[in-house]
Amino acid sequence: MASQSTYEFYKSDLSKIPPLRAIAETLINDKRVRKINAADAYALAKTQWDVMDTDQEIYPKAAKRLGLPEGATVLNNCHGKIVGRTGQARRFYNNLNGPDQRKVLGDLREAISDMQQRPLIKAEAIIGLDKDLMIRATIVGGEDDAANIFNWLVNFTPYEELAAEYEKSAKLPIQDIIIIGDNLWRNEDSFYHNQGFPQLALVDEECNVIYNFGMRYFGERKKGTLTLAWTSGIRVGMAACHGGIKEFDFSGCADENAKKIGQRSIAFFGLSGTGKSSHTNSHDNGGTLPEGFSKKVLHDDAFQIDTANRVCRVWEPTLFDKTDSRPVGHPDWEYMVSVMNHATLEVDGKVLPVGQDLRNPNGRALIDRDVLGEYVNRCKFPEVLCWLMKDTCLPPVIRFTDTYLAVAMGAALMTKRNLAENVSEEELKKLVFVPYANPFRVYELWKDVEAFAGVFDCGATGYSFNSIGFWNSSDSDLHAIPLQTSLTLQSSILLDKLEWEDWDLLPGAQLPKRNCMERILPGFYDTYNPKNAENNDDYIQTLKDRFAQRRHFLEQTADLNCKPEILAKLTKVLRIKD
Repeated sequence: MASQSTYEFYKSDLSKIPPLRAIAETLINDKRVRKINAADAYALAKTQWDVMDTDQEIYPKAAKRLGLPEGATVLNNCHGKIVGRTGQARRFYNNLNGPDQRKVLGDLREAISDMQQRPLIKAEAIIGLDKDLMIRATIVGGEDDAANIFNWLVNFTPYEELAAEYEKSAKLPIQDIIIIGDNLWRNEDSFYHNQGFPQLALVDEECNVIYNFGMRYFGERKKGTLTLAWTSGIRVGMAACHGGIKEFDFSGCADENAKKIGQRSIAFFGLSGTGKSSHTNSHDNGGTLPEGFSKKVLHDDAFQIDTANRVCRVWEPTLFDKTDSRPVGHPDWEYMVSVMNHATLEVDGKVLPVGQDLRNPNGRALIDRDVLGEYVNRCKFPEVLCWLMKDTCLPPVIRFTDTYLAVAMGAALMTKRNLAENVSEEELKKLVFVPYANPFRVYELWKDVEAFAGVFDCGATGYSFNSIGFWNSSDSDLHAIPLQTSLTLQSSILLDKLEWEDWDLLPGAQLPKRNCMERILPGFYDTYNPKNAENNDDYIQTLKDRFAQRRHFLEQTADLNCKPEILAKLTKVLRIKD
């Protein structure tokens, strides 16, 4: 399936072209804007003032795919104060009142005028790798932003690479995506967000256009593009997923019980730092999977669930990962294509990028998907969906037997901010709610609620994993939950090794039974049993408070209040028993 050009989509009534799209389309069609490919962008990026070349060779297979010269080396694009996403800079055009829309349009036209005083470039990519879900996209920026345009082509797929397949596809009822970026934009008007320096992400999700102004960080281009892709998927009836998913095949295992399970997919939803990539990308779940299994990863960050056809479809051919746990010599460096905000060291006469966040937090790299081993562009419908939480009152794993409790726990997913985001120190300390772990959602929350209710109604089972630690004697005195414990639980769920009992405090939820846990993780049941939490009255009161916060969050969410019947179903199940 392919998207439609501006003319194709609006040709029945061109007067309906929204102003943000008309402004973007006019800039794209300026004949002075030079169209480039990945090799051109790479060459320009090497001369960019904030880009440093290294002696780390780009993964040869990726370099060949991108048309780069043999032996091309990894570029390191380094920023100043801001090294993460700035969600507060987003302004949603369709949510603004009339005077604010007119003001923003005037500021936008002025910003485009400023851009046109400099040499501009554009590039085209295809978002999506499955033939039944592809969107054409164009990015425009200055030659001084070539690194972001190169990284965008790396992160997605240069148009010419999939052009033949794309052009044979039937058309989807959605527009091509347009991304306009200008790192040099400055506007001191207090209407726009200023933390570090002025930034603006201006979004019109209805016409698939986003402007990134004053934003050097590549994650803004990537997530801006995905924001529109996810929204497009929602528009054609698919659930949008900021998460990772992998498919196992146990039919080759010697263990007869494992062999009977056959194929099974599992998906994880969480913000950076919750274990999403660790759960998705772990080769063998810390050695807890039976001999003879095979695994295919779809992606660790973004996909769409097509419930009608019971498949999942991927958007990107590359991983955009933190490198804080990848020192010099780590095997993943073989697969690197580009890095951002890395320290460099001279090692044996070569200048190499160094992970471990030595220079700043949130060092990132674009890594070829070959790092995952075997991967696919579509996989089977997920039997298991896991919300990755940071709530000290929740045991390490919970299973949901009530569909709307599973949906509600995703809608009120409790977590903490992290250093991948440009937020204040105070914000980093707060517990926050990020529905379905997707801070990039730009459509109404009720649409996600309906989409995930459909996923569970189609046979998926919901779970939550808690990674922050579980109450020992207080909200700050915690039993640690090691990653190895969580990976063991994941394998036990996949292999049907857990037996469950109702959690008396939360109807519709279950916890693992003692007998099975003693075989799998001795001591787990007593350590993480809510009945054994010290200062139990305080624990239960805090648990009640957390669920009251969940209800309050949903009740205060404007794009749920417009659907009172859906809101009532969610808040009804988010209650701790007296």
